[in-house]
Amino acid sequence: MVTLNINGEQHELDVPDNMPLLWAIRDVVGMKGTKFGCGVSQCGACTVHLDGAAIRSCVTPVSAAKGEITTIEAMADDPVGSKVQQAWLDLGVAQCGYCQGGQIMNATALLKKTPNPDTSEIVDAMAGNLCRCGTYNRILAAIERVAGKEDQA
Repeated sequence: MVTLNINGEQHELDVPDNMPLLWAIRDVVGMKGTKFGCGVSQCGACTVHLDGAAIRSCVTPVSAAKGEITTIEAMADDPVGSKVQQAWLDLGVAQCGYCQGGQIMNATALLKKTPNPDTSEIVDAMAGNLCRCGTYNRILAAIERVAGKEDQA
């Protein structure tokens, strides 16, 4: 048995210790917002927060997920996450939308750690999140909007 604290709720799961956190979240708990992309921590579609840090849930075993896990489902209730989501909507960031949960999770973690990042800090922080539709300029603009830098962009 593994106990996971996901979005403020305790979940007792009868799963192997080495099960990737992604599958526990999606298939056992039933939260479908966190996506499978590559399975090898290269694309960022599976990004969640563990104690506020962005992690790749596809390569994190449930046994290592000690602490508060936050998924995209909780971002509307997070002060920074809700601003990021609103900027995404205002600027029409998503095209197909598949990667956007991971993008939002990574952007929120960045802005919580560094509320006023410069462009190079944003680019560096977001480099591990891939978008097949190529909406990188809109992603950058949305993050800069939340950071209060959109007029400088």
